[in-house]
Amino acid sequence: MDDKISPEAQVAELELDAVIGFNDIILWDYKKRELLARLSLHKGKIEALAFSPNDLYLVSLGGPDDGSVVVWSIAKRDAICGSPAAGLSVGNATHVIFSSGTIRVWELDLPNRKIRPTECQTGQMKRIVMSIGMADDDSFFYLGTTTGDILKMNPRTRLLTDAGPAKDKFSLGVSAIRCLKMGGLLVGSGAGLLVFCKSPSYKPIKKIQLQGGITSITLRGEGHQFFVGTEESHIYRVNFTDFKETLIATCHFDAVEDIVFPFGTAELFATCAKKDIRVWHTSSNRELLRITVPNMTCHGIDFMKDGKSIISAWNDGKIRAFAPETGRLMYVINSAHRIGVTAIATTSDCKRVISGGGEGEVRVWQIGCQTQKLEEALKEHKSSVSCIRVKRNNEECVTASTDGTCIIWDLVRLRRNQMILANTLFQCVCYHPEEFQIITSGTDRKCYYKDRYMGTVAVSLSSIAAMPYKCLSFSGGNDHLVKVWDYNEGEVTHVGVGHSGNITRIRISPGNQYIVGVSADGAILRWKYPYTS
Repeated sequence: MDDKISPEAQVAELELDAVIGFNDIILWDYKKRELLARLSLHKGKIEALAFSPNDLYLVSLGGPDDGSVVVWSIAKRDAICGSPAAGLSVGNATHVIFSSGTIRVWELDLPNRKIRPTECQTGQMKRIVMSIGMADDDSFFYLGTTTGDILKMNPRTRLLTDAGPAKDKFSLGVSAIRCLKMGGLLVGSGAGLLVFCKSPSYKPIKKIQLQGGITSITLRGEGHQFFVGTEESHIYRVNFTDFKETLIATCHFDAVEDIVFPFGTAELFATCAKKDIRVWHTSSNRELLRITVPNMTCHGIDFMKDGKSIISAWNDGKIRAFAPETGRLMYVINSAHRIGVTAIATTSDCKRVISGGGEGEVRVWQIGCQTQKLEEALKEHKSSVSCIRVKRNNEECVTASTDGTCIIWDLVRLRRNQMILANTLFQCVCYHPEEFQIITSGTDRKCYYKDRYMGTVAVSLSSIAAMPYKCLSFSGGNDHLVKVWDYNEGEVTHVGVGHSGNITRIRISPGNQYIVGVSADGAILRWKYPYTS
């Protein structure tokens, strides 16, 4: 994502495309990228949407707290009618789809503004439906179930026609179905298996294994090509003839914990989330490298200044170093911390790594060509270390902790210089570029400027994470906004809207071209720096 924070003096907002808002349905003009209308009626989560084939109507399905299905007029931007989505004894409805004549189990009575349901009959067979696919001629529709089989239903008689496969059912359920005009079905499973099959056997004719459970299948044209989305944030393009996949887009599928640029270049950056460390090409948003440690969580990363290694902090208490070009494991520091490594930083001479742990210890490691040696364990924090920053001369560092303390450490004498206390859980800390102040932020939604020597508060800002540069400060937090602040006045000058999750880290690229924010929803958003350097 490449967005521009408005250079106007007043606060400017930038919104990204969406379909479902908080209790609202948002209609967009796709070509103009303009918001057309907000449709508000549902009382809670909106589970699913479907347009009618003639584009005159939109049907929406409310979540468990709402439990209603509503038909909307696209032209009037208004609700026509609504009804409870399911009976009291049949559970919650999770999917909805239009046919070109009659709704799947609902009939639309437009003059009387009513929709009337008819229950489908499946005999003794009881299933939980995960997905629905409708044939182009409305002759049949298909239901994918959590038990891994497919039910074929007649929409006119509401009767079960057939079901399958009898053996070798789809692992983790049938999570997506699309009917092809040429005949047959594209079926996606929760285990990531994509299959082309036909009724009544539903045995795979063609199949490929993708990464992550399949969440959606979208056809292009007559189905000669189609796109597949998965739970692990992969989008694949598949040609039907050779049935081979091409990965066209990817991102993290868990909260992004950290982001870092290599020294002196904005062309690349690295991020970490859950089990993955990924290296990205900045201008093209392309993933260049993925490093995976199964069943582990990476809490922090840093590049050595010489660019020869990526140092990473893991919840199993280990520090791992990887080659940034190949992802090869270079070395591991075992038992670096007792309760996981929660923060990491490196010195500019590439001779030291400073780590923080869940137990509150800050440890200094000497890094040699073949050895990694513990130099000192600094025991002052009482809780998890959340952030570490090292001064440019490598003689000092500052650490932030969720125990409400920030500590400035002397890295020559390896002892505490100063402790700063606040009634908050510190999440982030950094030095002013001229290093005469430090900036901290925490769960009290405030950002404090503190004199490095006296520890006094200079300015207080209402935010959660900060990153300063010259006369500016950048912040992001639980309001999902990226804010630019005047450093001296403490006033907001720009606001960037785009994140849909809590912002976990913000970095400014070397050369001040971009601001990159990462968030708990797995998103990475790149913003243009709002001022000329």
